[in-house]
Amino acid sequence: MKKLVIGALVGGLLVFLWQTLSWTALNLHGKEYQKAPGQDSIMTFLNSQFKESGQYMIPAVDESATAEERQKAMDAMQGKPWAVVSYHKEYNTNMITNIVRGLLVDIIAVLFVCWILTANPNRSFGGILISTVLIGIVGYLFIPYSEHIWFQTPGAITNFVDVLLSWGVCGIWLGWWLGKK
Repeated sequence: MKKLVIGALVGGLLVFLWQTLSWTALNLHGKEYQKAPGQDSIMTFLNSQFKESGQYMIPAVDESATAEERQKAMDAMQGKPWAVVSYHKEYNTNMITNIVRGLLVDIIAVLFVCWILTANPNRSFGGILISTVLIGIVGYLFIPYSEHIWFQTPGAITNFVDVLLSWGVCGIWLGWWLGKK
């Protein structure tokens, strides 16, 4: 149990530290959130259109549309501009809550990885390192890369670099920590 808890705490902190560097000091994700020209006018318009926070695909088909109506709309959209808008009614600057939640999520994720890794009685440094990175890649493929495939979200390469570096450093730690007899 001690190995799991310490492995998760240190590993989660390592992943969190890389994420912090990636998004702040190194600004690797800057291109994903660019400033829009005419942003004040855009926000005024969006505020007049959206009644609640949410994510909107524009143009979109009504949920009650038939398969035929959906196909007709898709054909009409072909080759034309479209957007995915994540709209929030108010900006919340409570970074402390977000930081704590982010760190806890990383610790819990690494705890799950530790639990999987310790189930193997023949674990080695290299096996733990590779397994940790591969688990990180599975998460990447399932969420950010799938979103990139379907919605052309930016940051596919940057997110992949984040996975390799954060889970690689975590894997080095876990390989040493969990590999000790």
